[in-house]
Amino acid sequence: MDLKEFTPGTYRQQYQYRSFSPSLVNHTWVWSDPKINILLEEANHKLGSLNALSKQVPDVDYFIQMHIIKEATASSRIEGTRTKVEEVLFKLNEMDPERRDDWQEVQNYIAAMNHAIRRLTKVPVSTRLIRETHRILLRKGRGASKTPGEFRRSQNWIGGSTIGDAVFIPPTPEEIHPLMSDLEKFLHNNTIDVPHLVRIAIGHYQFETIHPFLDGNGRVGRLLITLYLVSKGLLAKPTLYLSEYFDKHRSIYYDKLMLARSRNDLAQWINFFLIAVAATCDVGIKTFEKIQQLREDVEGRRIVQLGKRLPNARKLVMSLYRNPRLTAADVSAILKVTPKTANDLIKDLTKLKILAEVTGNRRNRIFLFSEYVRLFSK
Repeated sequence: MDLKEFTPGTYRQQYQYRSFSPSLVNHTWVWSDPKINILLEEANHKLGSLNALSKQVPDVDYFIQMHIIKEATASSRIEGTRTKVEEVLFKLNEMDPERRDDWQEVQNYIAAMNHAIRRLTKVPVSTRLIRETHRILLRKGRGASKTPGEFRRSQNWIGGSTIGDAVFIPPTPEEIHPLMSDLEKFLHNNTIDVPHLVRIAIGHYQFETIHPFLDGNGRVGRLLITLYLVSKGLLAKPTLYLSEYFDKHRSIYYDKLMLARSRNDLAQWINFFLIAVAATCDVGIKTFEKIQQLREDVEGRRIVQLGKRLPNARKLVMSLYRNPRLTAADVSAILKVTPKTANDLIKDLTKLKILAEVTGNRRNRIFLFSEYVRLFSK
C-alpha cells in the first residue's frame, strides 16, 4: 500500500460520542515521497554510528543505567511529572513528600524498562511483553488503580476534561485485542519489505492510536521503540531513547500523530520520526564522547594522585558510573572497608571534585558524581 492511499481509520458513532477505529497495518508499505528515503538513509547511518560507538566504549554496561534513568525522566515528564535526573538517584525517604508521587512514577518506568530489556532474551516484542512491562510501570503510585498489565475494558480518551470535549477518542475495548494482534504481526512479518525504522514509526503511531491501556500508553509506546530496535539487532545495547526529543518538541509530536489520523497523512509522521532518530543519535554519540573524556580525566589524571588508595578509588569510581549517588555506608559496602576508610576516600574524591555533597547536612550526607550526572541532564 502506498502511504498516500492509506486511510488511517474511520469514526464510529457510539452513545453520545464518536470513537476512532484504526485501519490494520500488517501489510506492505511503499511511498513515492523521496524525502522519506533521504531521511531514512540519514537516520540509519547515524543509528549505525551510535551502535558502533556503544560497542567500542569500554565497560559500556556501566553507563546503560544512566541512559535508562534519563529516558524514564524525559518520558515521564511528557506525562506531567517534574522529577529531575539527580532526584531519581535519591531514595524515597530522601525525597520531599510532595514530590514522591512523581519520583515513584519514574522509578516504575526504570523498573519496567530494565525488566523488558532482560525479557527480550526470552520473549519477543509482543502483546505479552507489553502487558508485562505495563504491569510494572503502574504497579505503585498513581497508576496502581488503572488495571496494570491489562488491556482496558472501558472507553478512554485523550485531551479534554470529559469524553464529550475530548481531542481524540481511541477504539472501543472490543477492538483492542484484534488491533494489537495485527500490530504484533506487523512488527515481525518477514514476508513484507518494510525498513525497520519505518516499521517502528508506523508501529508507534498505531500503538498510540489504539491506546490499549487506561493509563501509561505514552510511556509504553515510547519504550516500545527502543525494545524493537534492540530486538532486531539495530542496537546492541539500549542506548537510543526518543522521549527527550519528543518532550522538547511536544506540541509537534502530538500534532503529527493527530494529523496522520485526521488528514490521512502518515508520511509527515514518518518524516518527523526519522528526524527525531537522527537528532537523538547525534546527542547519544556526543554523550558517549563526553563520557570518554570524563573517564580519561578522572581515571587518568585525578585519582592517580591517591597513591596506595588508588585501587579502592578506581573500584569506587567504576561503581559511580552505574549509580552516581552514594553515602559513606554505601562506600563501606561496595569496598568492604571500615567507616573511617570510607569517609577518608570520600574526602579524597571530594577534594578532587569527583564527588560533591548535595544535602548540606553534617550527618546522613549524600554525595553525587555531579559532572557525570550533568551529562544526562537537560
